[in-house]
Amino acid sequence: MSQTGSSKDVSEETLPSEQATAHEGVVQTADDPFADPGLPPHEHRVQDIDERAAKRSERTVALLFTTSMLATVAFIASFVAFPIDQNIYVWPIGHVSALNFSLGLTLGVALFCIGAGAVHWARTLMSDVEIADDRHPIAAEPEVRAKVLSDFRQGAEESGFGRRRLVRNTMFGALAMVPLSGVVLLRDLGPLPEDKLRHTLWKKGKLLVNQNTNEPLRPEDVRVGSLTFAKPEGLEDDAHDFQQQIAKAALMIIRIQPEDIKDKQELAWSHEGIVAYSKICTHVGCPVSLYEQQTHHVLCPCHQSTFDLSDGARVIFGPAGHPLPQLRIGVNKDGYLEALGDFAEPVGPSFWERG
Repeated sequence: MSQTGSSKDVSEETLPSEQATAHEGVVQTADDPFADPGLPPHEHRVQDIDERAAKRSERTVALLFTTSMLATVAFIASFVAFPIDQNIYVWPIGHVSALNFSLGLTLGVALFCIGAGAVHWARTLMSDVEIADDRHPIAAEPEVRAKVLSDFRQGAEESGFGRRRLVRNTMFGALAMVPLSGVVLLRDLGPLPEDKLRHTLWKKGKLLVNQNTNEPLRPEDVRVGSLTFAKPEGLEDDAHDFQQQIAKAALMIIRIQPEDIKDKQELAWSHEGIVAYSKICTHVGCPVSLYEQQTHHVLCPCHQSTFDLSDGARVIFGPAGHPLPQLRIGVNKDGYLEALGDFAEPVGPSFWERG
């Protein structure tokens, strides 16, 4: 049965030629449509033939790296010089924060100059000769490792890294100083706590003020089984730091029959059964506010930590790590409840520096 129609006889003339031709060191087949055309003739740059032009490029690169260093110094100076609430007018942006604008501008210049210097160095001073290299297996043979080291040495020599010390040293300086910007930014995480977590507004002689009525408390104002919230005398609700201070100084005032108080120190620090404990839970700092007068237990609504106020506010349930701190109180000559000092330990959750 003969094969005719659309099929064509394949002659030997239409088969790819097995003869290879060499063109500039590249092996090609005669009918290969994707043949490697080879590398075009290399064109020398002006810096390759004129050392004065190379020196100009070197100084340009060094100037960019030096500008980066100066911009980093300006970044740090801006962080210190501009207050956070100062605004300036910048056309066409309008009114912006002087601190944010200066930080963004100086950091942008520092990073841009490093990148521009590296690009200009590579385009004008490093060798731009194209080298064709055959693919090879992934496994590194000893000959390959030797070739890599040789190519590395050749690249280092052609880049002028060892010879052009001005470029090298200014690049090292720019790269070393840019990370300082990130270190300075850590300062913006907030003021250092110092020992502020260990102290509150309470001190000897401070009156206990009812947080609801803003009136000083007398012993007769606190009844057995009642729960009263108090704040230090002089802390006003409209003060700019009210939230920060009340978060450490908020008090729970409870009156318990003296014979029901089990802890000796609690009894000694109380006045006629009136005890004052921190309102801030020692787990994650939620306000403790649920009091059960029959058991003298107080509950934190966030994670159900439960404290026994008749036994030194020890933890009887929940994730809290330690008892609520107690404030030592007494009565002044005018008959008002007053603090006899600050809390003996930091209030609220534990922190890694505690102790």
